[in-house]
Amino acid sequence: MAKRNTYRADERLENPFNSRHMRRAFVYILRHLLEMLTALLLSAGGAVASLFCPMIVQHALDTAIPEKNIPQLLLMCALLMASYSLSVLLTTIRSRMMVKVSETIIYDIRRDLFAHLQLLPFEYYDSRPQGKILIRVVNYVNSVSEILSNGLINVILEIINLIFIVVFMLIVDVELSLIVLAGVPFLAAFLFWIKAKQRKAWQVVSNKSSNLNAYLQENIQGVRVTQAFAREEKNHSIFRDLASQHRQAWMTAVKYSNLVWPGINSISVIVRACIFAFGLVVFAGAKSFGVIVAISSYANRFWQPIMNLGNIFNNFINNMAYLERIFETMDEPVRITDREGAAEIGPVRGDVTFEHVTFSYEEGKEVLKDLSFSVKAGESVALVGPTGAGKSTIVNLLSRFYDLQSGRILIDGKDISSVTLHSLRSSMGIMMQDSFIFSGTVRSNILYGRPDADEKAVEAAADTVCAGDFIRGLSDGFDTQVGERGGLLSQGQKQLISFARTLLSDPAILILDEATSSIDAKTEEALQRGIRAMLEGRTSFIIAHRLSTVRNCDRIFYIDNGGIVESGTHEELMARRGPYWQLCTSQNTED
Repeated sequence: MAKRNTYRADERLENPFNSRHMRRAFVYILRHLLEMLTALLLSAGGAVASLFCPMIVQHALDTAIPEKNIPQLLLMCALLMASYSLSVLLTTIRSRMMVKVSETIIYDIRRDLFAHLQLLPFEYYDSRPQGKILIRVVNYVNSVSEILSNGLINVILEIINLIFIVVFMLIVDVELSLIVLAGVPFLAAFLFWIKAKQRKAWQVVSNKSSNLNAYLQENIQGVRVTQAFAREEKNHSIFRDLASQHRQAWMTAVKYSNLVWPGINSISVIVRACIFAFGLVVFAGAKSFGVIVAISSYANRFWQPIMNLGNIFNNFINNMAYLERIFETMDEPVRITDREGAAEIGPVRGDVTFEHVTFSYEEGKEVLKDLSFSVKAGESVALVGPTGAGKSTIVNLLSRFYDLQSGRILIDGKDISSVTLHSLRSSMGIMMQDSFIFSGTVRSNILYGRPDADEKAVEAAADTVCAGDFIRGLSDGFDTQVGERGGLLSQGQKQLISFARTLLSDPAILILDEATSSIDAKTEEALQRGIRAMLEGRTSFIIAHRLSTVRNCDRIFYIDNGGIVESGTHEELMARRGPYWQLCTSQNTED
């Protein structure tokens, strides 16, 4: 039930639409102002060319046909075809131009969104499913591109069309034109009524779609666990519930969207009926048939841009929820940034000092309390202790994945908050328990932290950490495709490749966080030699439950209750018969 509630957590609706979102969107639009103005002129030219068609028809009905003037009728036909052809040509050129603009806007927004996501802290990703993030980068950006490109152009164009149509109508006949304009207040009242309902309905669809996508992605990634625990039926039930909620929300939103066109069309039909009624009955004999047909044609054209504006408005309402979500993500604060005046850390020896460090993930729940210690360059330090004691927190703070509440962390005497993040993290090699492997080849994964390394260096790093033999035994050796998240490799193989990747980056400070947890005993015996080679000349922090990994470290810190309970070498701590001795004794008993 906990998971079920997780996917309902995103159900809140946004605040009423803020025009600030559109002002921000104009930043992307203005980059293509010249192309959009050109497209607008082409569209306006095409619209004006088509507006001469009813006048030409009127002249043919009232003059050329009654007078049986064949040359004049042929001329009218030629002008009609020319007007129509010019309209089609200009509109086609404009459409092709706007396709390019639309795709470029998609690229710009997606690029900026991805760049921002790369800078967000771990806590952002810890607090929300990946699927909710993914849908914003892919689906939502695709959805809003149309309203940011063609949408704006079409709004301006349809307004211009409307003005020209009214002018042409008034030129033909003022009285019948007023009948057409009398329908506008009814339309305004209708659109005002449906606006609020549409926006709220599509916001609900946005939430339900996000929930469904997040649950689907997580279950695809966790399918092995699902089958191992025979959770297929339960998960299917949850998915059906989420899919049903999405379907219901979608049908509600579509119901309101589908009212727009019939509502406008109904008003249009009534107005055109009034034109014929007044023209043939009330103004009997005063209005020619050609005038009535021309005004009816203009009336049809008058309502067409209004219907188009209604559709644009409809799409605008539908996509505003998506635009809000995109900018909501872009507004997520980048909490870990370079401070003003931050400098490069420069060559790193590896002296590390924690001075009165206090840190908590949640207010009032301190994980580390006034922690102080120093590690000399080239020294290897093991961090051991119970789960949740703060071991991983220490190395995360050293890498500045989180900022401190109080205290300082120094590397070679420099406060890590005063140096650039790039230079700080480039000096470190971090090997985590969850060895993430990217899609691509084994070689590209090893090269991830040092893309300019040559083939000899790649193979040397793999051999040092005992990964070379198994890699060469793969179907294409170092060029073997490993699949998404390294799906074609075992967990142990992933960790060995991660070791090679870390070693190749040649870090001054090395962090191994449960890095050998998935290595079998036989491989670990050989790997220990590789680890010792990695540690040579480097300051290292090693978190491990296996005592074989930490036994030979220069110092061992037993972490608990927010600080260092005891420290020393393996032999010193065993002689004290304290918490570390109890940990070793319990492990030996279990073995």
